[in-house]
Amino acid sequence: MNAPLSAAALYDRVAHVVPKAEWLSFEDDIDAILRLKRERNAVILAHNYQTPEIFHGVADIVGDSLALAREATKVEADVIVLAGVHFMAETAKLLNPEKTVLIPDMGAGCSLADSITPEDIALLRQAHPGVPVVTYVNTSAAVKAASDICCTSGNAKRVVESLGVPKVLMLPDEYLAKNIARETDIELIAWHGHCEVHELFTAEDVREMRAAWPGVTIIAHPECPPDVVAEADFSGSTAGMSDYVGSAKPGRVVLLTECSMSDNVSVQHPDVDFVRPCNLCPHMKRISLANIRAALEENRHEVTVDPEIAADARRAVERMLAV
Repeated sequence: MNAPLSAAALYDRVAHVVPKAEWLSFEDDIDAILRLKRERNAVILAHNYQTPEIFHGVADIVGDSLALAREATKVEADVIVLAGVHFMAETAKLLNPEKTVLIPDMGAGCSLADSITPEDIALLRQAHPGVPVVTYVNTSAAVKAASDICCTSGNAKRVVESLGVPKVLMLPDEYLAKNIARETDIELIAWHGHCEVHELFTAEDVREMRAAWPGVTIIAHPECPPDVVAEADFSGSTAGMSDYVGSAKPGRVVLLTECSMSDNVSVQHPDVDFVRPCNLCPHMKRISLANIRAALEENRHEVTVDPEIAADARRAVERMLAV
C-alpha cells in the first residue's frame, strides 16, 4: 500500500516557482489538509487563479470555470471545498445538491457577479422581447435562474451559435460579449459588467511589452478590453491559454490575466520564460491554505442555494454542459 502523500513529497512540483523557505511555512497546513481530505472523503476544486501551494499542493481538480463545472458533476466525495469565488461554489452546489459544498471565505466574490441582478434581466427581457439570455457563469445562482443558458469564456461562441437565433442578450461581461461578437454573425447585446482584473490591461500595455521584450508572445483573456485582444497574438479562456502555451511552446510569453495563472502554467512548462504583468484578483486571494484547513476542520462556510432558484439555475448550467 502506498504511503499517504505529504507536503514534503509535493515540493518538487513547484520548486522553481515557490522558494523552499516559503514552502516550509506551508507544510503544516498542507499535511493537515491532506489528512482531513482522507478523513472526510473530501475533494478540493481549485480555479486556475489560486496560488501554487493550493493549485499544485492540495487541489484534486483544477481548471477554469468550465472545467470545474464539468468535473463537479463527476465528484464522488461527500464534501467539496471550492478554492475559488462564491459563484463557483454555488455552481458546484447546483450540480451536487446532495453534497456538502464549502467555500473557505464567504467574502470571495466577483465584480462580474455583482454587476447584474435578476431584476436587471427582467428589464432587459422587456426591452428585447423574445431574445434569449446567455449568462456567463461568473454570476449568482439567482441570475443563472433568470437566464436561458449559461456560458464560459471557453465555450461562449459555441453556446451563442447553438441557439439558432439572430440576436442574443449576452450578460454580464461587456468585453467578453464584444470580443465574441467579432467571431460570429449573431448580434450580441451586451451589459456593462467588467472583471476588475482584466479591465485594467490596455493596448498601450501590450505595445510597451512588445517594445521591452521583442518577439514575446502575448496571450489575452477575452474579458480584456477588445483593443487589448486585438493587439494580442492569441485570446482564450484560462484553459485555452494553458493549452496554447503547451502546443505553441513560445520562448517567452505574457499571459494577460490574473497573477497566479503564470505561476501555475509555468510549473508544467519550465522551459518557457513567463513575463509576469501582475493584476491580482483580491477575491481569489482571500482563499488560503489556512482557511481551506479551517473549512475542513469546522465545516465552514457551507454554500446553499434556495431550491426554487436552484432548479432553474441548474437547468441553465446543464444546458451549457450539453453544448
